[in-house]
Amino acid sequence: MICPRCDTDKVEVMATSPVGHVWELYLCKTCTYSWRSTETPNKTDPKLYNHKFKIKPETIPSMLVIPPVPPLKA
Repeated sequence: MICPRCDTDKVEVMATSPVGHVWELYLCKTCTYSWRSTETPNKTDPKLYNHKFKIKPETIPSMLVIPPVPPLKA
């Protein structure tokens, strides 16, 4: 399986529906994008995923992980 956001093959099943095997939850180990098997194709298919939101795996290490928290107001 290919991640729709970063196009890598490091995708794992994170969870499955507890009743009836209705859905699966996937997680990309490269970019941490997650999605259910019941999502629309524009969220699950790498070819249909919005190009504006694609991530290149090589840029991930230089991205900010946590936004800075502003100082408390007095």
